[in-house]
Amino acid sequence: MMMTLCGCKPLLMTTMESLFHQPLTTNDKVVVVMGATGTGKSKLAIDIATHFKPAEIVNSDKIQVFKGLNITTNKVTEEESRGVPHHLLGFIDPNAQDFTATRFCEEATRAVDSIVERDALPVIAGGSNSFIEQLVNQHEQFRLRYKCCFLWVDVSLPVLHSSLEDRVDRMVESGQVNEVREFFDPSGDYSRGIRRAIGVPEFHEFLRAESMGADEATKKRLLEDAIATIKVNNCKLANRQLHKIQRLHAMWKRSMHRLDATEAFLSKEEEAWEDHVVSKARRIVQRFLYEEAHHQHVPPPLVVAPTAMAAVTH
Repeated sequence: MMMTLCGCKPLLMTTMESLFHQPLTTNDKVVVVMGATGTGKSKLAIDIATHFKPAEIVNSDKIQVFKGLNITTNKVTEEESRGVPHHLLGFIDPNAQDFTATRFCEEATRAVDSIVERDALPVIAGGSNSFIEQLVNQHEQFRLRYKCCFLWVDVSLPVLHSSLEDRVDRMVESGQVNEVREFFDPSGDYSRGIRRAIGVPEFHEFLRAESMGADEATKKRLLEDAIATIKVNNCKLANRQLHKIQRLHAMWKRSMHRLDATEAFLSKEEEAWEDHVVSKARRIVQRFLYEEAHHQHVPPPLVVAPTAMAAVTH
């Protein structure tokens, strides 16, 4: 008895449907926000996390992992975090040994794994670019499981340097000196833990003179010198970080997206930040999370060979 081609339609449809309903075999995805100090990495990470809900942030700054000195290390405040959970932020004793890149890779991978298990988007943000490089390039457990989209927030150096100097003044006005005074080390050992942070050793001579009862003129001069040195050291750090990021950009060019925030910094208006940085970042992440997966993983059309077609008619 002959079976018509029409009679085999359910078989063909079932085959096509099974192909199109195969689960996507893509790696889990992570957004990484990079940039020199003071470029707005933390702010952009929170902007991304509040848009692509649910999302959680993993800190990748080697100094912000320590407890304390919230002003000096520029940790995000509870208000600034806008309810977004943060991991690896202020969780280590300030007197502990340095937080190594190896430990960061282990802790960050565990944090990202837990975020993904909660069906949330992991966003890594921080200024320790060597940590990110080791995590992405060398940590096998992370490298084999996760695919990254890198957002590089860039600001022209003259504009950034001016902004960093202003930030130091705001920190001092917010109580930085009192904060650092609690961590003053008369022995002058600033080689480990949170005392390595820019803004701590620079105050040593001022705090030492203060503890020895120096006159007001001496203390004023030493305080001004300390603040000036902090500004210089922050600008030097930004220069070093920029060179590192430029090298990483050459390595990760296809998945690393530069966002020029210079106009937003010059304007100092939230609308400019939204237009020049946030809106562009959202479009990039949107493509990374959704459109890219669609284009890369849709199965090709089903083609039935003539011999197979002939076989089902018998």
